[in-house]
Amino acid sequence: MESGSAESGLVVVDKPADWTSHDVVGRMRRLAKTRRVGHAGTLDPMATGVLVIGIGKATRLLGHLALTEKGYDATIRLGASTNTDDAEGEITAAASAASVADEALRAGVAALTGPIRQVPPQVSAIKVNGERAYKMARKGEEVALKARPVTVHGFEVTGVRRHGDLIDVDASISCSSGTYIRALARDLGASLGCGGHLTRLRRTRVGPYDLAGARTLDRLAEKLEILPMGEAVAAAFPRRDVSDDEARTVAHGGRLPAAGLGPGPVGVFAPDGTLLALVEEQGDIAKPLAVFVP
Repeated sequence: MESGSAESGLVVVDKPADWTSHDVVGRMRRLAKTRRVGHAGTLDPMATGVLVIGIGKATRLLGHLALTEKGYDATIRLGASTNTDDAEGEITAAASAASVADEALRAGVAALTGPIRQVPPQVSAIKVNGERAYKMARKGEEVALKARPVTVHGFEVTGVRRHGDLIDVDASISCSSGTYIRALARDLGASLGCGGHLTRLRRTRVGPYDLAGARTLDRLAEKLEILPMGEAVAAAFPRRDVSDDEARTVAHGGRLPAAGLGPGPVGVFAPDGTLLALVEEQGDIAKPLAVFVP
């Protein structure tokens, strides 16, 4: 870490609208006085809400945190499609949603709940033959993206507002990593025959980190609140406390016997409570994913 820079840990930011996730990382580098800053799970510029930022050694946690379940509050507009599947894009088709009954809407939502196969949006950061899809889409190229398995754990309609040919549907959604809420909006509209796109998105949760613990950039500029590494790991993953001998093994990158705490990452803590490592259990052994002690 650079001299005078902040400790290692996580910062849960309430991202403002019209900022990219990279913009937030840039701001946090200045606040924390270090280049070692990253984020877990990109949010589109239009979206607001929980963006988990890692500082220092905590950047090595981010890939594992990005794979946890996420929660969103969204507004889906039925009656128009866009080329980005959200309000940032241009309207490509419009068809009245006035005749869509509440029962049909509920059935459409139910069909998009549970394990589904989802084609990502044309304008997305997914790579096709080494090039990002959004760059190809901007050149006018048709991008052939493959459907991917994702899980929508919950898709609850919290409000329905009808205005002429349009319907605005408010929803709370919890889903697996890699789920595009824009694609849910697109697919709901397609199934109802009227088209749909996302007009509002607020991420409420990434794993255990939610809006209650999130801070605006203005507040963080006044006081930089960093969740220490040990607390961050204990909140997100199962905890394993080990003996002095086991701690020495882990600190040198060695393996431990499995303790039946997997399938995902497990936080390993020394007898004095220091975070040692993240490990992953494979069969009878626990292999290090990341070791944090020098």
